[in-house]
Amino acid sequence: MLDEVVGLGAVTVLGVLQQAYFSLQVIYARRKFSVSPPATTGPPEFERVFRAQANCSEYFPIFIVVLWTAGVFLSEGLSSVCGLLYLYGRFRYFRGYSRSPQGRLAPLYFSAQVLWVLIGFSSLGVFLSFCRVYLNVDLLQELHSALFLV
Repeated sequence: MLDEVVGLGAVTVLGVLQQAYFSLQVIYARRKFSVSPPATTGPPEFERVFRAQANCSEYFPIFIVVLWTAGVFLSEGLSSVCGLLYLYGRFRYFRGYSRSPQGRLAPLYFSAQVLWVLIGFSSLGVFLSFCRVYLNVDLLQELHSALFLV
């Protein structure tokens, strides 16, 4: 069982390390711009780093849930690749937003698209599993048979 989800585990750990990196960047920005906790306002440069970290943290639980759901119910490999793409997009988003408000847009759209793909994969995987387990219908096998009969 564990060898079937090692890719998902690796992407999860990488995602947690990325979140830690983003949090450290906020600590460094607090020191650089003299913004003491619990303050969340300061120079625009600090606020961009703070918001970039907060935005990434807000989406992280959604990402982890759909990463694992897609990986367990549809394809571990495909889910892991999408997870890596999402983390890459989030890294570019963080770096871009930290530099300028406009720098966040393209990576934001990219990571949102990847997240929607993972949501779609999750939904499809759960639906196919539901049909196989509770309705005794293997839709993938039916589709495969139909395609090769033609």
